[in-house]
Amino acid sequence: MVVIVVSGMPVCGSSTAAKKLARKLNLKYFSLGKEFKKHSKGKETHRAINTFKTKKGASKVFHKHLDAKQRRLAKKGNIVIDSKLGIYMLQDVADHKIWLKASKSAIARRVAKRERLSLKNAAKLMEQRNRIERSNFRRIYGFDTFSQEKMADLVIDTSKRTPQQTINKILEYIKNKDKGSSSRYDS
Repeated sequence: MVVIVVSGMPVCGSSTAAKKLARKLNLKYFSLGKEFKKHSKGKETHRAINTFKTKKGASKVFHKHLDAKQRRLAKKGNIVIDSKLGIYMLQDVADHKIWLKASKSAIARRVAKRERLSLKNAAKLMEQRNRIERSNFRRIYGFDTFSQEKMADLVIDTSKRTPQQTINKILEYIKNKDKGSSSRYDS
């Protein structure tokens, strides 16, 4: 039974990578972010921001409920979990902990394209999202979500990679780790 956690900076491709990885490895898939954002309307980035601004989205109880759900699923095994706090929350049960990151400019380009915004507005929106998410997570959990990069088994910079290239790097890492050799960073 395997548990793979894919996490990272917002808009680095963790959801896309986790979904494709689950399909490729014939594993179940769970997105904590999708579960979180279903409580709000609007485009992707706005939903994340708006959900955190609600009483429920800022509630420690609500987040602990989501944490418990992802732990239950992880303990059953054979799953890929996409979760902003997954590396931290599942460090004792995850077989593979993957952190995705990208440059601010790459993230802004992705948001601009996805949400049909100017590059300047996309960059501002992502600054707002990062500020709100990180401050809420610090308040609720007492640590900065980006510090999970240090806890990851593999760190990939997706700035200049396609989703398929990212998946290939993850699969290569898993294959090499199973053989007993692997490198933690792949920039």
